[in-house]
Amino acid sequence: MSRIGNKIIEVPAGVTVDPQETAVLVKGPKGSLRVDLPKGIRFEKKDGRLLAHRESDEQAAVHGLARSLVANAVRGVSQGFEKHLDIVGIGYRAEVKGKSVSFALGYSHPIEYPIPDGLTITVDKLTHIVVQGSDRRLVGQVAAEIRSLRPPDPYKNKGIRYTGERLKKKVGKAVGAAAGAAAGGAK
Repeated sequence: MSRIGNKIIEVPAGVTVDPQETAVLVKGPKGSLRVDLPKGIRFEKKDGRLLAHRESDEQAAVHGLARSLVANAVRGVSQGFEKHLDIVGIGYRAEVKGKSVSFALGYSHPIEYPIPDGLTITVDKLTHIVVQGSDRRLVGQVAAEIRSLRPPDPYKNKGIRYTGERLKKKVGKAVGAAAGAAAGGAK
């Protein structure tokens, strides 16, 4: 018995849900999404609520997944999703230029990242990036791609990180008395 798959999805006002045989179409104030359903899973709409059903126990593995994907689509078109990133480092910055974001991340050239359709990317104070959209998967993917342009360095704590992400700072190579004595004794 799937606990997540049997949960009821509340459909808020202003959101229309059209369950079909192979997909669920969700429309709301923030956009519209189509969620493809695995074989053997169907959705039923009753009294402004959505309920996921499976044909047999063979679909138990994807029952909760399908329900979560549709619930994320309903939340996305009504409230939306967002990810926050911070740029840390001297001279590191970003700015939105038309349909792309230009990053200066310590490389010899600026990096241009195109903004995908359905998303908005804003930059505050040159070092705080906000990725917003109705598709949870796309928001997370774009945030991960932006972070991978200059991942956080554990030695200097520089790079792009999620807001609130905690990093373990590593100690660099120690040049201590033992290394100095060995080098001095070799003369």
